[in-house]
Amino acid sequence: MSLPGASVCGMLPSVNRVHNGPRPFIFMNAAITADGKLAPASRRFIPFGSRRDQRHLLELRATADAVMSGARTVDLSAVKLGPGGAKYRRQRLRAGLSEFNLRIVVSGSGSLDPDAEIFKHRFSPIIILTTARASSDNLRRLRALADEVKICGRTEINFPFALRWLRRHWNVKRLLCEGGGEINGALFEAGLVDEVHVTLCPVIFGGNRAPTLADGRGFSSLAKAARLKITSAKRFGDELFLVARVRR
Repeated sequence: MSLPGASVCGMLPSVNRVHNGPRPFIFMNAAITADGKLAPASRRFIPFGSRRDQRHLLELRATADAVMSGARTVDLSAVKLGPGGAKYRRQRLRAGLSEFNLRIVVSGSGSLDPDAEIFKHRFSPIIILTTARASSDNLRRLRALADEVKICGRTEINFPFALRWLRRHWNVKRLLCEGGGEINGALFEAGLVDEVHVTLCPVIFGGNRAPTLADGRGFSSLAKAARLKITSAKRFGDELFLVARVRR
């Protein structure tokens, strides 16, 4: 582990790291509290990571074909899921990627807020993944907001299907998932996560209603749990930046 104040350079995944198979390489990024929470019990996201953590997020986005987030995050936060400033867009171009990443929003019910900040910025395509639970009114509203709306399951998102579709129809080879906890949990349960980036922050939220890194049904036993191998652990100030590979 590096000394306090050390740079976290060298923690980024290789842009060339992709799957040869039918789905994208999935890597996940989250800032979590010392008790594993993504947000307080209100479930309204409040940035609590440092400026270095924010830069790390943009550095990771600069290696991805697409960035994915859940409906709650999009509705309750002023997120745009874009690549950030010109520095990161140049980094993308040097790596052979498009200047702007695709943006993917997951909403099983299709009940996204049409006034959410992301829909006010049209610099790159927005793709919404939903299910057959979405009403015809919601689907009509979403199709007016997004570049494509894809039904991926009857009542829950079928992520294996959705990811194969994204690879085939949008050429997504590397997908960065930024949560929330239910999406993260579903991806872990389906065995679809390849790499995890976590910034451990010196904050405690507490509460059994606060979202965690992986929510949803969860694994029923230790034997079935997702197993990680830590490949990098570096300290910057009071934060610990961890990178882990998911064991198969």
